[in-house]
Amino acid sequence: MIDYSPFWKTLKKSKETTYTLIKNHNISSAIIDKLRKNKPMNTTTLNDLCRILNCKLEEIARYVPSDNDQIL
Repeated sequence: MIDYSPFWKTLKKSKETTYTLIKNHNISSAIIDKLRKNKPMNTTTLNDLCRILNCKLEEIARYVPSDNDQIL
């Protein structure tokens, strides 16, 4: 499972807020909701968040093994 808890820590350390991500950077409220609920999102969005927050991908997302992961 992809976990976005690092995003919230990174956001807190930055000058940005969920409000500024939506209003100034055109990040949709649906993306903010996906981040809150650890839902899938595309890599373009992750790239945008890294650019906006000036951070690395691991400061936004991390992989956590889960029993709910799809069997390969």
